[in-house]
Amino acid sequence: MTTDQTANKSGQPGDDPTSKYPKPPFPRKPQEVPGTEGAMDPKADHGEQSYRGKNRLTDKVAVITGGDSGIGKAVAIAFAREGADVIISYLDDTEDRDAQDTVRYIEEAGRKALSIKGDISSETHCQKIIETAVKEFGRIDILINNAAYQMSRESLQDIPAWEWEKTFAVNIHSMFYLCKAAEPHMPPGSSIINTTSVNAYEPNPTLLPYAATKAAIQNFTANLSQILLEQGKGIRVNAVAPGPIWTPLIPSTIPDHEHFGENTPFERPGQPVEVAPAYVFLASDEANYISGATLPVTGGRLTI
Repeated sequence: MTTDQTANKSGQPGDDPTSKYPKPPFPRKPQEVPGTEGAMDPKADHGEQSYRGKNRLTDKVAVITGGDSGIGKAVAIAFAREGADVIISYLDDTEDRDAQDTVRYIEEAGRKALSIKGDISSETHCQKIIETAVKEFGRIDILINNAAYQMSRESLQDIPAWEWEKTFAVNIHSMFYLCKAAEPHMPPGSSIINTTSVNAYEPNPTLLPYAATKAAIQNFTANLSQILLEQGKGIRVNAVAPGPIWTPLIPSTIPDHEHFGENTPFERPGQPVEVAPAYVFLASDEANYISGATLPVTGGRLTI
């Protein structure tokens, strides 16, 4: 038996990534929006047991929207284990337990944690998030615009105007509000990372408002990167484009979530822990010469 075969048998590095995590079909267990981690089946992996930090973000201060669950939770855990203090924002009481769990993992990593509850579609609340972070830590080194809203609709006529407006308010307006509020408090060497999506390249016809916002995030990222560098701010702006990732957003907004992720070459959805390293890399000094870029984490779905 070869070394690689032995590694595969023991579950060590060398595992086939296409079969490392559960594949559909999953149990059909719909949730109410925004969904919670506790009701998911199968459970998502945020790196609770597996992520090992390497001091890439020592003593940095990070703000992460949607940090209670899903990708935001995995990024918060990874950042803390890389040495960062972390402020997470989340929407409402439904997500309290998930947010408290994220805070616990940050603190267990020996870092300071803050959680701030409220609606980021409000500019006033976005300003509060930044003001609280600056009051507590004096600055912001990393801003992760990750929280998002989506709903599945079969036709254009099924999309109510309020839903179109809410999707843009949560996914686009909040990003502008947070970047504007945070920029004066971000020293040279800081990093803004926005969560776009494979839908910016290959839009799902049932996610028209969501896909449109994700394409807008691509443009915003590239444009803001140029603005801040041309102004000599020394702040890098990049994006991560996840493919189908297994988070509470899926069983709460996708009717056929039992087949979620089958449309990737991996034939499965990604886990939040598989996306987090992309944010760590872009936030770290290892990405010092990267700005205006988008890093795809799509399970093999093409973004060209």
